[in-house]
Amino acid sequence: MTDITRRDVMAGAGGLALAALVSESARAADPDRKLGYAIVGLGTYGLGVIIPQFVNCQHSRLAAVVSGDADKAKRVAAQYGLPDSAIYNYSNFDTIRDNPDVDIVYVCLPNSMHADFTIRAAKAGKHVMCEKPMAVSVAECEAMIAACKKADRKLMIGYRCHFEAYNLEAIRLTRSGAIGTPRYFRSEHGFVQGDPSKWRLKRALSGGGSLMDIGIYALNASRYMTGEEPVAVYTHEYTDRSDPRFHEVEDRIEFELEFPSGIIGSCMSMYSANQNHILMMGDKGRVEMEPATAYRGNRMWTGRNGRQDEVTPPPGPGSTQWAGQLDHLVDCIRQNKEPITGGEEGLRDMRLIEAIYRSAREKRRIVL
Repeated sequence: MTDITRRDVMAGAGGLALAALVSESARAADPDRKLGYAIVGLGTYGLGVIIPQFVNCQHSRLAAVVSGDADKAKRVAAQYGLPDSAIYNYSNFDTIRDNPDVDIVYVCLPNSMHADFTIRAAKAGKHVMCEKPMAVSVAECEAMIAACKKADRKLMIGYRCHFEAYNLEAIRLTRSGAIGTPRYFRSEHGFVQGDPSKWRLKRALSGGGSLMDIGIYALNASRYMTGEEPVAVYTHEYTDRSDPRFHEVEDRIEFELEFPSGIIGSCMSMYSANQNHILMMGDKGRVEMEPATAYRGNRMWTGRNGRQDEVTPPPGPGSTQWAGQLDHLVDCIRQNKEPITGGEEGLRDMRLIEAIYRSAREKRRIVL
């Protein structure tokens, strides 16, 4: 009988782990292999928006689905030709570590579940794409970043507008000096949220109201359009608490941002009116988008005093903004570079969100 020592066992385990890492790296580096995404959450966005986008990707593919609804997961898997082994639920999700077809986990769940599944995915050895807002607190964002760094996995936040042609052209025009020195930024984002039973109106799941949902577009746009980080914020909230939709979360929240260069940003998010608008004004002109961050149909104008010239931008980095986003993370994994919307980007927005809510509670200007 062979005498196997503890050192032999540990050496063997270490060798297996190293072999697994080498094998994984080889699979990811193969330029002919599309990297596989597991979509966690088969709700409106995960199922209705993200999954159909893989046909537009050059380097990404659907490899697995994760859902609390077994019947739905089976239907989706069958529709997209996935085997039963590519179907997971929230309880057995951690076994995804054993699936070599899954390289990346895309978390499309209610906000309060983002941190848990991001951390679990990193521990399972998978790279992570997580929807915005990144989490429901700064502490959760920091834990997500730490978990991915510890596991040596990439973390990217799903800020699709960083890959959308109109927004990219608006940034370019602003940076090029086409509107002169930027002086004022404005953005209103909102839609009518009509069903009180929706998870977005439950604080335990959403972490907040319109700001944590549609308001993230106005907030993030203020930063990518100015290219600066705010130094102070002042907030007003307008919520009818007698409305059953708003027993737990805010409706309208207006926040003014002060930037180091002197630019003033005026933003509003709302659940009781429809709007999708971005305006950047300089001392020589303006660039304006309405709709600005829609899934389709965005429009842009430039002019000195108004909407004088309509602009059609050049194509974005992908065939669609989502394909550009999905393939960007693949490129970052293969090139070992950081995503342009990595975890730090989500953390910066969450720090601002906490300051905005604090300003609303305390009814005062908050210096950042």
